[in-house]
Amino acid sequence: MTDLPHQHFTRGLHNLRPVAGSVVTIGSFDGVHRGHQAILRQVTGKAKELGLPSTVIVFEPQPHEYFSGDKAPARLMRMREKALALFAAGIDHVVCLQFNASLRQLSAAEFIKHVLVDGLGVKYLVIGDDFRFGCDRSGDYQALQSAGEQYGFEVTDTHTFEIDSERVSSTRVRAELEQADFAKAAELLGKPYVISGRVGFGQQLGRTLGVPTANVQLRRYRSPLNGVFAVNACVGDQCWQGVANVGVRPTVGGATKPILEVHLFDYAGDLYGSNMVVEFVHKLRDEQKFDSIDLLKAQIYRDMDDAREYFSARV
Repeated sequence: MTDLPHQHFTRGLHNLRPVAGSVVTIGSFDGVHRGHQAILRQVTGKAKELGLPSTVIVFEPQPHEYFSGDKAPARLMRMREKALALFAAGIDHVVCLQFNASLRQLSAAEFIKHVLVDGLGVKYLVIGDDFRFGCDRSGDYQALQSAGEQYGFEVTDTHTFEIDSERVSSTRVRAELEQADFAKAAELLGKPYVISGRVGFGQQLGRTLGVPTANVQLRRYRSPLNGVFAVNACVGDQCWQGVANVGVRPTVGGATKPILEVHLFDYAGDLYGSNMVVEFVHKLRDEQKFDSIDLLKAQIYRDMDDAREYFSARV
């Protein structure tokens, strides 16, 4: 996260520096989908009206990940991707609070005083009317309104954004990705779904099979996608078509966390250390375990043919 603008990104409660005032919202913002974007427009619009910086508070890990571990829903984006998406939406300041035992033990009143009032000088808070917080679970919309009267800040609820008469949510985006409906997911997100990350060293198995891959560690217990896909992959301003596998590679021993492996068509070179952005455009098949490396190799070549055929049909 060192390449994020330091003046905009603050990690940890201890790094908050008192400010004269701000317009604030709080949430997971996983995916920064069109529902989130509607909330961010509320925040940035009010911030501009009041002449104050706009601030988003997020948590790492997300609270449901802290409590549920690998049973938590698959994350749509990493923190770095989320922060950059929030900045792109016009947010001035992203505050990432580590969700740990210390933060969990804060009462609602302590959170309001230490984080919102002392830390951010909140003047206007945009929050869902079903939002709950604090170790005592006493933090809700009404408690925030009462605190606003005490400390001098205004509270308003978030706008609901719907598509096809249904609220846009991260859960809904995950459901569309699970069905490999990338067009619908893009409609909910307002952009194509991508996974990005730094290319690292893998087991070099693909190279021995004649199909070298760029390996991107997802660093997640679960991925919203699993299987083999036709993809567009970009490094900087250079892009290639290719085929990608997201999964735990059961044929070669398996991994404890999912890995993204991308084979780029018509590319020869070394991408190690580069940041790769992978757009998923079509699902070819589910991941499966083969009885031998030769059978796996034969299927990989069929996958490559299927992906090339898919792209040719779109021209």
